[in-house]
Amino acid sequence: MRTALAHTFRSLSVRNFRLFAAGQVVSVTGTWMMITAQDWLVLSLTDDSGTALGLVTALQFTPLLLLTLYGGRLADRYDKRTLLVGANLVSGVLALLLALAALTGTVRLTHLYVAALGIGMVNAVEIPTRMSFVSELVGPKLLPNASALSTAYFSIARVMGPAVSGALIAWLGAGSVMLLNGFSYLATVAGLFMMRPGELHRVPAGHGSSRIVDGLRYVASRRDLTLPLALVAVVGLFGLNFQVTLPLIARTVFGADAASFGLLTTALASGSLLAAFVTTARRSRPSSSLVTGSALLLGLVEVIAGWAPTFVAAMVSLFLTGLASTYFAQAANHRIQLGSRPEYRGRVMALYTLILQGTTPLGSLLVGGVSGALGARSGLWLGGLVSMAAGAVAMAADRRRPDGDPPRGGTPADADVADVLDKQ
Repeated sequence: MRTALAHTFRSLSVRNFRLFAAGQVVSVTGTWMMITAQDWLVLSLTDDSGTALGLVTALQFTPLLLLTLYGGRLADRYDKRTLLVGANLVSGVLALLLALAALTGTVRLTHLYVAALGIGMVNAVEIPTRMSFVSELVGPKLLPNASALSTAYFSIARVMGPAVSGALIAWLGAGSVMLLNGFSYLATVAGLFMMRPGELHRVPAGHGSSRIVDGLRYVASRRDLTLPLALVAVVGLFGLNFQVTLPLIARTVFGADAASFGLLTTALASGSLLAAFVTTARRSRPSSSLVTGSALLLGLVEVIAGWAPTFVAAMVSLFLTGLASTYFAQAANHRIQLGSRPEYRGRVMALYTLILQGTTPLGSLLVGGVSGALGARSGLWLGGLVSMAAGAVAMAADRRRPDGDPPRGGTPADADVADVLDKQ
């Protein structure tokens, strides 16, 4: 038992990663508290408008669609730790300004739109920087475990944040939740300042070409990267819009209050947490069939969640949906990140972020519109059916061109990197 635990948490033996993980647990918990408060406030101000909720989500994720590749370029060119300090400080200031408006009773829907857009612009830099920074914290050997643990602490935050937020909204109001989130960013900043820079596994800043177009050409030459990225694009567009579907189902299907809405979000996050711990055992680059198969499973359980007849059944099915969605995202993440050369990793993960989260503005508007016209359940049905179809198409395409095929136009070095990672 002790050996299994040590294996699961082996990345925490690295001091810099421990500091980063501790700060992130606090900060991301605050972020999920903020998301719950934001969504509840939007619905309260608009008489449960799915369209308004979808628009707020779209504004928050549109900068990822437009700016994430530039954020990845910055991550490959400049010191990642410095970029992360700046991004967290700016996010904290934006959260505090929105909290002030909510606490003084002057908050309007426009304020939520502006704050969502501002935070999205910061995230366009922060997300690819943070994802590629994990490899600098622990090195390539521990990267699969550290990546899975990163998802685990994000999932812990998704469990704690909505549950605590729902209770605090009912007790103190949404403004107090937003205030706590503003100060939570200081935990990550403190952890970054306490790190030992000499222990980071750095690729020298500006090493090689840092142009965006070179990163895109690199990915285009690697079929083992383009297939999972294409699958992530479709699933992200249709199947991962829980920020829109869950509040609508909670209020319009089950008539839930803020605390019960928090429970639904917590059920989804609990499944994600279990999936994250399962994937800590991963030692090597996952196969393409594992990625496509997990997309099929995600689609199936999401359709089942859409049919849930009672609140308890919804919690159970959403737990399974959270498990399947995180397992799929982790499998795709590891396949892409572990197959990428270090000097391109910032731009590759920026492209992954762009595809996974940058499609959210389009997906949230589409799913929000469908849910508004056909009912809240239809959003989950649409996402599940499309995810299943995408997984089946990707699996068929992969069988026609086996996973071991050499990358299109890739260099021998690229093929060697992929082969070594597959065999580790």
